[in-house]
Amino acid sequence: GVGIANGYATMGAIGFEGRRDYGAIGPVTNLSARLCGEASASQVLVSQRVFGKVEERIEAQSVGELTLRGLSKPVPAYNVLRLRG
Repeated sequence: GVGIANGYATMGAIGFEGRRDYGAIGPVTNLSARLCGEASASQVLVSQRVFGKVEERIEAQSVGELTLRGLSKPVPAYNVLRLRG
């Protein structure tokens, strides 16, 4: 499954000399990871913010509010069914 969220993250090189990686950290990365963990095989779950930006282009159904580990409040999520025409 896939989890998609939209927001601000801190991105850049993480590590030390000899072992450096590129990564992103922040609440949005945690949200997308938790949505991904809730999604079943071949399911795409999006946050409310993403849904608001693409709702005219997709067909989706609400899966209600999900209680996700590491987040203080339940989060509304949507299951993407298909792209519109």
